[in-house]
Order: sequence, then C-alpha cells, then structure tokens
Amino acid sequence: MSRLRPSRRSGVAPFMAMEALREARALERAGRHIVHMELGEPGAPVPRRVREAAEAALDSGALGYGEALGDHALRARIAGHYRARYGVDVAPDRVIVTTGSSGGFMLALIVAFDPGARIAVTAPGYPAYANILSSLGLEAVPLPIGEATRFAPTAAMLEAAHREKPLDGALLMSPANPTGAMIGAQEFARICAFCEDTGVVFISDEIYHGLEYAEPAQTALSFTPHAIVVNSFSKYYAMTGWRLGWLVAPEELMRPLERLQQSLAICAPTISQRAALAAFDATDELEENRAAYARNRALLIERLPAMGLERFAPPDGAFYFYVDVSAFTADSMDFCKRLLTEAGVAATPGLDFDPRRGGTAVRFSYAGAESEVAEGVARLAAWLASRRWL
Repeated sequence: MSRLRPSRRSGVAPFMAMEALREARALERAGRHIVHMELGEPGAPVPRRVREAAEAALDSGALGYGEALGDHALRARIAGHYRARYGVDVAPDRVIVTTGSSGGFMLALIVAFDPGARIAVTAPGYPAYANILSSLGLEAVPLPIGEATRFAPTAAMLEAAHREKPLDGALLMSPANPTGAMIGAQEFARICAFCEDTGVVFISDEIYHGLEYAEPAQTALSFTPHAIVVNSFSKYYAMTGWRLGWLVAPEELMRPLERLQQSLAICAPTISQRAALAAFDATDELEENRAAYARNRALLIERLPAMGLERFAPPDGAFYFYVDVSAFTADSMDFCKRLLTEAGVAATPGLDFDPRRGGTAVRFSYAGAESEVAEGVARLAAWLASRRWL
C-alpha cells in the first residue's frame, strides 16, 4: 500500500471550466460536435504579426534562458503601453514578465503576504483565486456581489469586511470573470484610497483590458502607484497557449520578485516574449476580434431573454455572460451536464465561481467564432424549450 498522501495544501477544488472541457473533449472523441461556451479562450487565431515574430525567433536559433525580470525590450514596450493607453508613466524597471497571469498571481501573492494573511475576493469570482490562496496558506475572504452594485465590488464592501476582521489584501478584477462587470472610475478611486489609507495591499487583475464594449476599463495605476497590477497576453492578444503575462509592481518589490522568479520559473518563455513584442503592433487584427466578440455579445443580449434567461450580470467587458437560471433549476452542475450531453453545448456551472450561491447560475463564454456561438445559442434555446422544468 502506498504511503504517499497529498498535502492539505493540494486539496483545492477542481476548476470546473476545465472539468467541463475534459468531458466535452471526451464526447468529441466519440464523434459528437460540441459547441464550446465553457472556456474563456479567444476563438480568433494568434495574430499574424505574432506568428511571424515567433517564426523569426525560431529561425534565429537563440532561444535560451532570458533574464528573470523579462526581456528588456518587451518590458519597455509594456511600459509604453501604459503611457499610450492610460496616460500613466510606468518605468520599465517596474515591469516583470511572467509565465502567464497565473505565474504573476503566484509571484504577487508570495511577495506581498505571509501565510495566514486575509485577502478579499469577490463571490462570484475567478475560482483559481481561492485555490491559489489556499495552496499558499492564505485565507480568501469572500465579498458577495450582485445586482445591487451591478456585480462590481465597492470600497464600502471592503470597509465592512475590514471592520469585521482586518484584511491584509484585496484581489479584484475589472472587467471581471465570470460576470463581465467593470468597476467604474469613481468607485475604483475609492477602492484604491481605502487600500492606501488602511495599508491593505491591492492586487488589480486587469487581464481583460482591451475587451470593453461601452466605457474603457480603468487601471489601478491611474489612482495609486502602490497597487500590484496583473495583466496577460492571453485574452485581448489571443495568446493563451503562449503562457505570457506581466506584473507592474512598486519599486520596492522588484528585487524580491526577481529573486522569486529566478527560483520558481527562471524566466518566462523566451520565444513567447519575442513573439509578444509584435502583439502591440497587431491592433487592427485584434480590434477585428473585439468587434466579433461584440457581435456575439449583442446576439446573447437579444436571444437570452427570449428563451427565459432574463437576468444576467452586465457584460461590460471580457467575453462572458453570468446568467441566472433559477427559472429552470437550482442545480447548475446538473444543468450543465445535461446541456452538454443532450444538446452538445459546454458551459460552466455557477458553483465554480460562487460555491454558496452559484447553484442557480451558469457562465456562458462568447469568445468563440461567431458561427459557433450562434449555433450554441440556437441549441440552448431549443433544449430549454424541449424540456419540462421545475
């Protein structure tokens, strides 16, 4: 009998979107056509300029280890992006290139907190937050959000949680997964001011920036130089598999971040960094992608109410709808399993994002190709109409 037992830190909940993908892939191997609305992965191809830059890097043959903080040219280009997009001056020395935003979260949480620290996160919210926090010995403090604040967190929520028991940090996303909701500029300023005044470390997840459909998203760096900002080439830049992200951090954290990166990852993938330099020159193609997402979004806004799904979070940005399915079920896990097996549409149960209230919610991603999203919507409508509910 094996004596190996997993650690308590490894006892995290499964990432249900990935579980749904695994089940969908199994059905595809059996010959089914599955419409994928479970993953937040751009259906658009990697931009042409990025592919060409990667090919040039391969031809050069020089793809060894890079510096732990990242290629200097890419760090400078990222810093320039903040000047061009937000009008914020960021020194390249405050940028570290990471192995995706996931690697960025790990570095940020380790550098900013000791075990036992309490970090506020939203519910519903990105499920990996709680799992990463748990594996690092940190405590996730849920901030329940809903229709009253358009599914966005507020400074008042942080203040209330802090009064109940002091917070050490806050990890918030705008635009958000799974809701698509954004924090408005005035509220963002209040959140940053609260964190400044109380010494709460603010980590701002901005990986869906560029994917907005009405108002532009705000960066925390417009309101405070002390936030840690996480971003990624995965979403707007359509480079999910390249595993490349970045952090912008206060100057005093950069040397500790460099030491951590040296040991935890050595460096971000060199070929991905060479390719990502070209991503900032692919705006025309990337904006075409965003326009396609906008058309998918408009289709769902039109069609969901007609099929009895009238309540959903405001999809201000990203490429998700977080939909109330309580008219049909109180078991989103069962709902999604049946939707997959009976209609061939993969979606993610709300329990992935909110273990307490997510039984009556489902997340639908509209990041796929327009034809696939349209097919998924048609299948969903027919399936809902064909079944008896409650």
